[in-house]
Amino acid sequence: MRDDFDPTLSDDPEQSHRMYAELREHCPVAYSSAYGGFYALTRFEDVKNAASDPQTFISSVRAVVPSDPRGLRRPPLNFDAPAHTPFRRALDRTLQRARLERLEEPLRAHARDALQPLLEAGEGDIATGFGVQFPAWVTTEWLNLEPHIAPYLAETSFRWVNAWRMQDRDTVNEMSEKMYDIARDLVARRRAEPLDIERDPASSLLAERVDGEPLAEEHLVGCLRQSLVVGMVAPPIVLGSIMRHLSDHPDLQARLRSAPESIPAAVEEFVRLYSPYRGFARTVSRPIELHGRTIEPGVPVTLVYAAANRDPDQFPDPDAFVLDRPNIAQHLGFGRGRHRCVGMPLARMAIRIALEELLAATESFEAHGPFEFARMPEVGLTSVPVRVRARKPVFT
Repeated sequence: MRDDFDPTLSDDPEQSHRMYAELREHCPVAYSSAYGGFYALTRFEDVKNAASDPQTFISSVRAVVPSDPRGLRRPPLNFDAPAHTPFRRALDRTLQRARLERLEEPLRAHARDALQPLLEAGEGDIATGFGVQFPAWVTTEWLNLEPHIAPYLAETSFRWVNAWRMQDRDTVNEMSEKMYDIARDLVARRRAEPLDIERDPASSLLAERVDGEPLAEEHLVGCLRQSLVVGMVAPPIVLGSIMRHLSDHPDLQARLRSAPESIPAAVEEFVRLYSPYRGFARTVSRPIELHGRTIEPGVPVTLVYAAANRDPDQFPDPDAFVLDRPNIAQHLGFGRGRHRCVGMPLARMAIRIALEELLAATESFEAHGPFEFARMPEVGLTSVPVRVRARKPVFT
């Protein structure tokens, strides 16, 4: 089959978005032979409909392009209902409003601590520094891990993500095994001393039953291993993109600093504008016809959330930041349907806290490059050097 596009030509997000805009208009079901061959859906309605139809667009064959170089399958990402449901139910139970409210102050303290090196130095890389360290604390607090795990998770997950993007099988294996060790230890400890299932994901998973039987050990461990890294991929990209945007738009930076009550709305628009995912995928359970093209089972179909969120038919002036955009709640930055981001409420809170603390701690900041870009399955900035002018006194 002839290629309609080549996702390997450039990882520059601006060039990628131009490519997706062209595909959205002229080839909404586009094929590329890269990464073994896959289709890309780029229009908002198509992506939303596919994500909302788990019977036709299934996750149990391929869930990411490029896929794990080892071919492993972990719940809930790689499972379809009903096998997917108990894992999702157990994790959702630990992310209700009351739990999030208890997490806010500890996370705010971690954000301030993680910002300290940048504020004292006056410069640093927001994506590879704070953007990695703070999400590691978010994951550590959510999973009730020991505090010494956070810096270890930051380093290990950072190396794992970069190796995944490069399809470096050996490093992926090495770093993944370290995270599996954390997950195995966590399961063993919670089995011996369970915590409140509404406050602890491992205890919640251990309490789940399917036809009266507990979840399989390998799937329990696999789910927690997935949980360790899922919150470490997008935040550095999103936070780096936000910092560059605010650097390029100092008037908006000043507005949010002087009116922090606008930050939650700004977070939603930033997530829409800088959605980092272009490689989350499904396969079809039966042949389907879409925009004159037949998609056969077995061929991955990427749901390009980054492109869908800039569809002008859904979001007028889609490449612009519009605070309080009337239909912002429609964005697909966290996916849609059964496989929407399980940590969505926690991610929203973490990004909000990060932005609130960044703005409160600084008089101004500017991103100056050189910038580095994510590779498939993400799109965005992975390295964002910044200079900051800290407010006095610096956090102590």
